[in-house]
Amino acid sequence: MSDTFQLEIVTPEKMVVKDVAEEMQIPGKNGYLGILPGHAPLITELAVGEITYRHAGDTYHLAVAWGFAEVLPDKVTVLAETCERAEEIDVRRAQEARQRAEDRLKSANPEIDFVRAGVALQRAETRLEVAEKK
Repeated sequence: MSDTFQLEIVTPEKMVVKDVAEEMQIPGKNGYLGILPGHAPLITELAVGEITYRHAGDTYHLAVAWGFAEVLPDKVTVLAETCERAEEIDVRRAQEARQRAEDRLKSANPEIDFVRAGVALQRAETRLEVAEKK
């Protein structure tokens, strides 16, 4: 059995990652999944969160929001709605998005979609956490 697996992370706009990995963690809909070479095949829905993977002693961090992951023993394919490497994240924009979401959640306006605001807050916080790891 190999010590690595092929990794591809794709969004509708671009190929974000095409690499090999020794291990990775992905935010599944019901919690984080750890993936090692030889993992049992599975398909999972992605949540908002952080993807990390390790290759040749380096750890890479990405912010992801929604999509699917297919895990095979020798390959992981992630089809994400959005995915950004830590160095691609616009910190100021993420801070502004976090502030807007927090303001909406504090609002007493009954027309506010609180579920959507909560997801926006989670996404902004994930982006900021990943950006700190660059």
